[in-house]
Amino acid sequence: MTNRVLIVGGRGRIGSSVAQDLVTHTDAEITITGRDPNGSLPPELPPDRSRYLALNLADSAALQQAVSSSNLVVHCAGPFHYRDASVLKTCIEAGVNYADVSDSRSFTRRALELRETAKNAGVTAIINTGIFPGVSNSMVRRDIEKLDTAEQVHLSYVVGGSGGAGVTVMRTTFLGLQTPFEALIDGKMQQIKPYTDRETIDFPEPYGKTGVYWFDMPEAITLPETFPVKTVVTKFGTSPDLYNHLTWFVAKYWPDSWLKNPSVIEFLSYVSYGMTAVSNNFSGVGVAVRSQVTGLKNGKPTKVRSTALHPNAATATGIGTGSIAQLMLEGKLAKPGVWSVEQALSTELFERAMQSRNLNIDQVCV
Repeated sequence: MTNRVLIVGGRGRIGSSVAQDLVTHTDAEITITGRDPNGSLPPELPPDRSRYLALNLADSAALQQAVSSSNLVVHCAGPFHYRDASVLKTCIEAGVNYADVSDSRSFTRRALELRETAKNAGVTAIINTGIFPGVSNSMVRRDIEKLDTAEQVHLSYVVGGSGGAGVTVMRTTFLGLQTPFEALIDGKMQQIKPYTDRETIDFPEPYGKTGVYWFDMPEAITLPETFPVKTVVTKFGTSPDLYNHLTWFVAKYWPDSWLKNPSVIEFLSYVSYGMTAVSNNFSGVGVAVRSQVTGLKNGKPTKVRSTALHPNAATATGIGTGSIAQLMLEGKLAKPGVWSVEQALSTELFERAMQSRNLNIDQVCV
């Protein structure tokens, strides 16, 4: 029987990138959803294997029907700061496997609370499956496995301009400035203010030395749960560097009431997206991820460092999620429960998936 994949929010740049990856690497039939009753398939998707379905996530009956007609559901309808776990709950009730591109701590916690429920239902649910979080999680796992003991994880990300994605990515950035968050530092959870403590990281070209700042990411809670490390750092930056300084200014000086006002978030998002329409021409829309794990190897202090680079951040997200979805459809990734990527995906399967998609990840020990 032909596999049927439902991509919730598939009309967006991220969702359509996931759909393209699945069309390329599987024989599945793809249904993408959107809120527009008059919507249609993106032109890059083949009409013989794809169809469009108008779906409002608030319509629980319609959601249940769409989920029940599928073998796998991929949730791409962000920003996930605004989402509850209703899609995941519907999948568990219907006995349908699930993956998502979520990047929100609050959403991640809500999803992980359903681990035992999904396990009892025999449903495999993999969350945070894009490029970061997602590929980044597997990079950390791969680095940790090179050491005898891992003590510190330092994750850094940089995105060029809009990253080839839509205005939703801008919303996610500004939503991430709203509240302080907890991070594991030297074995203790500490309160961190977003977009502080600028650090210069040497990324692969074309980014080179780029400033990154503390940013709330799901890896900050799932990696300490998975590995017995003492510190997990997650930092994010953009190119060109002007955007970093502007975002830092907003995070530091704008009143909390402004940052928590939906109208202000929309204003900032659309202004920023308009600016990237110009800057994309020279910054590109790519992404670089760097993982550095510090620990011991044969009794000696050792750092294992990995870097991944792709010219389009939205496409890279599609690769991360599409590879997970492919493995689930093929029955190679079956672990009932709700899991982050590093908790479910072996390094062997990860390396094979990246090689099949020509996403090279360099790794060195220093």
